[in-house]
Amino acid sequence: MTILVFGRSGQVGHELARLTGTQCLGRAEADLNDPGVCADVIRAHAPRAVINAAAYTAVDRAEADEATATVINAEAPGAMAAACADLRIPFVSISTDYVFDGTGSASWKPDDPTAPQNAYGRTKLAGEQAIAAAGGIWAVLRTSWVVSAHGSNFVRTMLRLGHERDSLDIVADQIGAPTPARDIAGACLNMVKTLETEPEKHGIYHFSGTPDISWAGFAREIFDQGGIACEVRDIASAHYPTPATRPLNSRLECSTTERVFGLKRPDWREGLGDILKELGEV
Repeated sequence: MTILVFGRSGQVGHELARLTGTQCLGRAEADLNDPGVCADVIRAHAPRAVINAAAYTAVDRAEADEATATVINAEAPGAMAAACADLRIPFVSISTDYVFDGTGSASWKPDDPTAPQNAYGRTKLAGEQAIAAAGGIWAVLRTSWVVSAHGSNFVRTMLRLGHERDSLDIVADQIGAPTPARDIAGACLNMVKTLETEPEKHGIYHFSGTPDISWAGFAREIFDQGGIACEVRDIASAHYPTPATRPLNSRLECSTTERVFGLKRPDWREGLGDILKELGEV
């Protein structure tokens, strides 16, 4: 056993499996609703490192089910981190820009004050805190707007709706950066390798695509690259209410990640092209 991955069915987990051929655990092997089982699985497999790519990601549903989201997003990663600390192996876990309040226009730095505005963000922040409290060799990688050819994400939704409709109203006042799941997977593997020899580089890091853009702008790029004749009309978040408040500013400052791990922000436009090719859209 080399690297053990939690989150087989997720976008990043899928890409980790493709990049490494390593064993990725799904709910049948390790249900995150039972943090103790997750820790036991790590001890039983005795890997050289663990990557947690699993999470409760139903942002709106979490508003009414924060207790379950807390178990999966906070208690389970905390238990994983504790088991890894006991084994003295690196633990890398994926988090989100939703830990911030989403105000302003400056890119969020890893050490900026956190103030999540929804249940999902609160549970992910609690997970970060549990991982740090466990000690050991750990890293939290905050990212944003994850996309791939698999799972549920903005690209696949836009492709479906773009083929069905002549025009779409898309939010234009939320600014962030799409991040291909394949690049996130590669970043996690890079961090594991570095932490194995330089454990002092543990901590919280940011990683997202470039350039920053609105959801509406992202939709236009999807349709342009896919050759889809669907008009995008800009709307404000206030005109598209959701149970969970979304951040208007999801920009992430990633220079520390580049300096420490040599990981540059990927151009999501190139990643989008690869995703569209995989889906047979170009």
